[in-house]
Amino acid sequence: MQKFRKIGVLTSGGDAPGMSTCVKAVVNRAVEMGIEVVGVVGGYAGLIKGELIPLDHQWASNVVSHGGTVLYSSRCPEFKTEEGMQAAVDTCRKNGIDALVCIGGDGTFRGATDMTRRGFPSIGLPGTIDNDITATDYTIGLDTAINTTVEMIDKLRDTCESHERLNVVEVMGRDCGQIALYAAIASGAVAVAVPEVQFDEAAAIEKIKTLRAAGKRSMIVVVSEGMFNSDGSPYAETLAKRIAEQTGIDTKFARFAHIVRGGSPMARDRATACEMGVKAVELLVEGKSDLVMCEIDGKITPVDINFALIADRMYKNKLKPGDLDAFTPEQLEDMKALCQKRVDEIRNLYKVAQNVAF
Repeated sequence: MQKFRKIGVLTSGGDAPGMSTCVKAVVNRAVEMGIEVVGVVGGYAGLIKGELIPLDHQWASNVVSHGGTVLYSSRCPEFKTEEGMQAAVDTCRKNGIDALVCIGGDGTFRGATDMTRRGFPSIGLPGTIDNDITATDYTIGLDTAINTTVEMIDKLRDTCESHERLNVVEVMGRDCGQIALYAAIASGAVAVAVPEVQFDEAAAIEKIKTLRAAGKRSMIVVVSEGMFNSDGSPYAETLAKRIAEQTGIDTKFARFAHIVRGGSPMARDRATACEMGVKAVELLVEGKSDLVMCEIDGKITPVDINFALIADRMYKNKLKPGDLDAFTPEQLEDMKALCQKRVDEIRNLYKVAQNVAF
């Protein structure tokens, strides 16, 4: 068992519903085990600047339902420099921080492994609405983002029905189309476009014409923000114009953008955040680090951070020379299997979306 006196916890990158719940779980489990906890304010930027606050049961008592992150967040290019990382190391040494729990996405995990290499055991927790971390089936914030998106689409449908209108909706998710796919299925969208699957625009427009001819008044088309035109401009607005031009239907465009990040976390995100947060503290005390907490086939499972990062690059076709050199043939096969699992999942969701798009 590792003897820790003090653990630091931070949230980094884009905020996600459930991050605050995760912080609460880390605080409560650590304090229960006799470990002091400090919160890093503003992610890695706060670690560089030494912006820390003490956390205890009382501080964490009511944050379980808070949206976003109560510790705040930021993008921190400075942390990618040797000077920035050294400043973060100095903060930990000066304040007696023995280990870190880092909540966020792939950039957060890179920071966690950097700190581990510099003598501060760290574990990453996947907090991102995009569910774009290949090693885990689920990331904290996804369910809430989907429910927020569906709620807003339902409201749009009301006015679409009133005015015999179609609305093209762009939703967040970066290069991952899962928010778009789940929202399209749950809201009864007539078409959905995601970056992982070739979108047949002509077929979608023909379906829209057919549905209107059959008497359907209101229609929703969902487009992932990861869809772009050849010139790099957002595709969703272009699609809305083309639908209007080719069908004559009154067509509006809506970009939900960052509102999808907000709101009180749904039950699944709270439960997953708590389970991952508790397990992360326990693993640190067991002397384990450089891990990412993942949900795999319904179970919370620790995965090596470097494995998770490279598997993610493999899936996203962003591998760099030498990335695979440190892994065994068996590990490489496991990475390929993870990538194929994600491909199959997206294709299955897209098929379901097509089957219910009427």
